[in-house]
Amino acid sequence: MKYLFAIFFITLCNAVNAAATRLHLFKDTAHAPADTDTVARQQSISIGVNYGSDIQFFGRTGPVKYPYASGDAIYNFKSGFFVYGSAVQVFGYTPVVDEVDLGAGYLFKYSKALTGTFSYTRFIFTKDAPPVIMSASSNDINFKNAFDWKFAKSSATFDYLFGDANDYFITLSTAKHIETSWSIFDDKDYLSIDPGVSMIIGTQNFVGRYSTLHPQHLYYDNSVRGLDIPPYFHDYDNGKFRMLNYSLKLPISYNRPHYTFEASWKYSIPVNVEGALKNRHEVFFNLTFFYLFFK
Repeated sequence: MKYLFAIFFITLCNAVNAAATRLHLFKDTAHAPADTDTVARQQSISIGVNYGSDIQFFGRTGPVKYPYASGDAIYNFKSGFFVYGSAVQVFGYTPVVDEVDLGAGYLFKYSKALTGTFSYTRFIFTKDAPPVIMSASSNDINFKNAFDWKFAKSSATFDYLFGDANDYFITLSTAKHIETSWSIFDDKDYLSIDPGVSMIIGTQNFVGRYSTLHPQHLYYDNSVRGLDIPPYFHDYDNGKFRMLNYSLKLPISYNRPHYTFEASWKYSIPVNVEGALKNRHEVFFNLTFFYLFFK
């Protein structure tokens, strides 16, 4: 009964934008068609690049920071289907591409305020890829939901991750979209701010599996006698459904009709951290640029 509200919220909200993909490739603004309308009425292609200060996976990070860059693309069909792909390069490692993500999904639109997507993503890691925390899972089934309250937009997302570890997650978030009434260079550009809060509830079997596969990457200190070897990892109760993370996010975007440049900061508060990962509060920084083509 502890998480009954979260489950009820998932059932109530039957939708989200097709921008549910990694780069948020569309924006709901007064200056451009809503992403749901864009997908339903015409074909479109979006491409983007992204820089991130560290890799976070459902509220968890590894004991080593992994700054990265990625290139992403999404193709939307008039029918509501979409396909997408992403290539990720972690800085400081030999492979030009460390990870490739491929996926497909379908957009549901029940009303102007209520939308949803269902998608599947496959994570493919190269042989010499760094041991990032997400590498214990290679598949994701995602059902994301959103409701536009006009004064803010709330979303609820259910994820089922499977591979070397199987996990379930529910992510609840609310964001407020604010845009300027004035332009910067001409009458076709504007700034937008989307402050938001979110929380993640779920299991964390991937933490135990990661620790089993990569014990050499767990937290230890060569300068302290007795801590110069990786500690023994206790599996605890990683299969228990519990709160994993709270976060505050502040994205600031420069927008034009076909492209957006965004800088965002996220303050992450991990809770119920299991094992030897030693996750602490952390600030993440991302820079994103994406361009939208219409067909």
